[in-house]
Amino acid sequence: MKKKNRQAEQCIEDILLENYDKYYRLAYSYTHNEADAEDIVQNGVYKAILYSDSLENPAYAKTWIYRIMLNEIFEMLKKQRDTSLEDMVLETGKEDRYADIDLLKALNSMSKEDKAVIELRYFEDLKISDIAQILGENVNTIKSRLYRGLKKMKLELSDAWKWEA
Repeated sequence: MKKKNRQAEQCIEDILLENYDKYYRLAYSYTHNEADAEDIVQNGVYKAILYSDSLENPAYAKTWIYRIMLNEIFEMLKKQRDTSLEDMVLETGKEDRYADIDLLKALNSMSKEDKAVIELRYFEDLKISDIAQILGENVNTIKSRLYRGLKKMKLELSDAWKWEA
């Protein structure tokens, strides 16, 4: 049995503590449910600490943890059935904030991969190279998804705002 690397485990714990709120926001942006987001982050934290000895290069610890969190998010989404926009609006209490609803609707209309790229880039302020590493994709693929996603969001939002005027 492989001996636990206490230094790697401590590095992972420090990153988790420092970025816990970011992981929660990311999970919440997908689930729109506080309890589910908390479950995702707690499961992700548990797995990151449990498998900390498998991290080969501590320089990649942050992106490694983001990948764990995204895997947890996608796993939970597979288990849940889709909720309607109306349920989400009632749950979040944003019924009078049309711009927020339109943005959520635009984000939720994307594939989970495109949505992840947009959220990691603009809500988590990560570099494209870090996003590529987190998602296990080529940098050019991430750029394509980012631009395609932004174009789709722009169309979705312009259509929604055109009808409100």
